[in-house]
Amino acid sequence: MGNLAMSATLGLDAFEVPPLELRPNYTEDDLQTVIRAVYKQVLGNEYLMDSQRLESAEALLRNGSITVRDFVRVVAKSPLYQSLFFHGSPQYRFIELNFKHLLGRPPQDQAEIDEHVKIYYEQGYEAEINSYLDSEEYLQNFGDDIVPYPRSIRTQAGVKTEGFNRMFSLLRGPATSDRGNSAQLITSLAANASTPIKAPAVGNGANYTNTGKRFLIVFSSCAANARMNRLSKQEYVITYNQMSPTVQKIHKQGGKILSITEVA
Repeated sequence: MGNLAMSATLGLDAFEVPPLELRPNYTEDDLQTVIRAVYKQVLGNEYLMDSQRLESAEALLRNGSITVRDFVRVVAKSPLYQSLFFHGSPQYRFIELNFKHLLGRPPQDQAEIDEHVKIYYEQGYEAEINSYLDSEEYLQNFGDDIVPYPRSIRTQAGVKTEGFNRMFSLLRGPATSDRGNSAQLITSLAANASTPIKAPAVGNGANYTNTGKRFLIVFSSCAANARMNRLSKQEYVITYNQMSPTVQKIHKQGGKILSITEVA
């Protein structure tokens, strides 16, 4: 593999992606390996046709005009990324995939989701993407020349086991794409609850589904409503497909999720 540095990894062989670093004096084979790895990671394992490749950005990376981090940025801001994960996708799904694709981990809590919702609404799409790539976390873990990879499937100092569970729930199998799925973590993040590990997709790529289940959301309304003698504690029974818009509505109205539980 020439001068392409690869570190060994342990366990979870189907999901482990050895970190790839584009070092000085790389060969064309090294470059192509890094480019393929960026597309695979950032585009969520989506099959990429030759006509969809970002040839201008690849050429800039080849001649040293941009870094691997810059190339990741171009892919994440591309019309292809937007068509796959932004247009027509629930906002929570878009954000949790940004964490997965760009930082190699799931969001840690509802506060992180809320922070990125605010960034998008106040500053726009490009600022949302930049917030990951320009973060201290990104620079410490990947720098300018390492391709992002799924970090939370390994044991790390200072990282809770819950991060492992949530990352595992986002990994749907090495032969499946991230395109077209609903938000995977909205229940556990909104309720600050543990995330059960579900079996990943196998064989034909079928996904685990909650669409036939119903959930009870208990939430407190905003202080203004309470002062008007309305109930400060309210409940909704909803389907899984209603989960994302309902949680977003509650937060938009100033409410706070108290619990989300499955009902028979």
